[in-house]
Amino acid sequence: MDDITFKNTRFDPDLIEFHSIAQQMAKSVGYTADMSVEKKLAQLLRLRVAQMNECSYCLILHTEAAHDQGVNPAKVAHLQSWRESTMFSEAEQAALAYCEGLTAYDLPGFAALHDALTKHFDDKQIAEIAAIVINMNLWTRLKLAQGQVPVLGE
Repeated sequence: MDDITFKNTRFDPDLIEFHSIAQQMAKSVGYTADMSVEKKLAQLLRLRVAQMNECSYCLILHTEAAHDQGVNPAKVAHLQSWRESTMFSEAEQAALAYCEGLTAYDLPGFAALHDALTKHFDDKQIAEIAAIVINMNLWTRLKLAQGQVPVLGE
């Protein structure tokens, strides 16, 4: 990522200290936070939110972070088609379904998505999964709103 920089094309979120607000939450559930949820799963969730919200900044950052966490490159490459894969465990599938439901907010089926998590995760882990997804939705929407776009160095 050394040859990629980012620039704002719309507004500077620091005009209202938006970055500092988002950074407070990231301390608890961001990609450097220490949580009980397995780090590789947390990265898959962050990356899936970035894919769903089509955030270039977050896609680049969290693809690299997934590789840094040791997530199998094949899993990263076809995360978007996780439902058609045998590479994702039942727990990962439940977490990814919940992630998609919370990001797109599938109201009629959301309670069932939560219930599926209880088969694989304890209450604290479920709270962390929800916070990871909510935090990533905050960051992707912030980066989209400010118009943060990648610029490839020459």
